[in-house]
Amino acid sequence: MAEKNKTKLNAVSKWFRTLRRAEPFLYRPFFPYKKYGHTEQFRDRAYIFVGNHLSVLDVVFAAVASNRAIHYMAKSNLFEKGLMKKFVNKCECIPVNRDGTDVKAVMQAMKYLKMGECVCIFPEGTRNKTDATFLPFKSGATAISIKTKTPIVPMIQVKKIRIFRKAHVIYGEPIEFEEYYGKRLTEEDIKRCDDILLERMCELHAQLTQIISGKKKRSKK
Repeated sequence: MAEKNKTKLNAVSKWFRTLRRAEPFLYRPFFPYKKYGHTEQFRDRAYIFVGNHLSVLDVVFAAVASNRAIHYMAKSNLFEKGLMKKFVNKCECIPVNRDGTDVKAVMQAMKYLKMGECVCIFPEGTRNKTDATFLPFKSGATAISIKTKTPIVPMIQVKKIRIFRKAHVIYGEPIEFEEYYGKRLTEEDIKRCDDILLERMCELHAQLTQIISGKKKRSKK
């Protein structure tokens, strides 16, 4: 079984290497983007990428941030039919129940992280089509981070990705909750860590908004 899992993960890693080689030619000309913050690839270990969710193309920003396979936590209905079914299976995505509470999904994410793979979580649970900065977050990312001793990389966009319009994404420095490692977590502990993560993501959103606003002002001069 272990050998079978290893073979499967090697295939996923190969798939992501192919995607990354093709991305500058097949994706970026149509959906250009600029990265800010921590723009170097996260290459040295497993990471949990946590971002806000505006479009289905948001998955690209996690994929180009590392040299490793990325296992996205995705709604279970995406595994049922259509093109997304092929994508989520090819990437070994992790199916999650609609309500966002899924012990099996959490265990699978932890398994990948312990094997040195990366996981991507969109804690809003669905695409944000409102004027609010973020939809209410579903808990889970910080608990997984603590239990696997894996740093979280927050990544933020301000506007939805659109064809031929430059997108902007900012990556924060990795967040680690080391003071909680090996500790029996309480609901208050998890809430405190979730609040820290949300605060950092709000800061990044404000920072990126300011950067984009500054660029627009300079272009008008």
